[in-house]
Amino acid sequence: MNLLYALIASVIVSLISLIGVIALVIKDNLFKKLIIFLIAFAAGGLIGGAFLDIIPEAAEYVKDITQLFLYVILGYMLFFILEKYLHWRHCHSAECKIHRFTYLNIIGDIVHNFCDGLIIGAVFLINIKVGIATTLAIILHEIPHELGNFTVLVYGGFSKLKALFYNFLSSLFAIAGTIAGYYFASKINGFAAILLPVAAGGFIYIASCDLIPELHKEEDGKRSALIMITFAFGIALMYLLKKFF
Repeated sequence: MNLLYALIASVIVSLISLIGVIALVIKDNLFKKLIIFLIAFAAGGLIGGAFLDIIPEAAEYVKDITQLFLYVILGYMLFFILEKYLHWRHCHSAECKIHRFTYLNIIGDIVHNFCDGLIIGAVFLINIKVGIATTLAIILHEIPHELGNFTVLVYGGFSKLKALFYNFLSSLFAIAGTIAGYYFASKINGFAAILLPVAAGGFIYIASCDLIPELHKEEDGKRSALIMITFAFGIALMYLLKKFF
């Protein structure tokens, strides 16, 4: 039954890749105005999910608290290395020659989605409630991430429909990752205990190094205030999920 829940969660995460449809039906100016709030909400959700759900759950399986945070740091470093050397960070400047990275972006997204699936599979084996919270954190991250992927592919020369198709195709690897994560967590003792804090470190990295710097680029006072409120709401949502579910 836990595997079924995990697979449902990974399918939902995969479907997030189709959010690029939004870009097909709304005006570019409106889309650009809204995406900063999605990023703020995602950043808050990732921070809240890491510190309020994933790390406390991992603490129940790792006896040494120092070892726990070493795993968190390891996750943070792994995401830094992947982003630095595999070009996982999307270029936000119109001057960047994104077309060089179009297919690399697809490969990187396949790996990224497979890792998301690994986390989902391992966490649902341990605890369904934490699995739901972790899935929500991944979804919050995936919304701006998949919008970014879609944009990169279009800038790289793909048509919008082709970009949507390849984005969805790469997202399906989350399902394969879920099956692998569930299998390894059930067969290898301590696998989930390591994967949980590593995932938390990755979430913290994404929020602090990829998303929050984007929020600092907003200079308008009113929009900045709304961004901070949206960020706080993302954290609050993860707290309420932890407290009542």
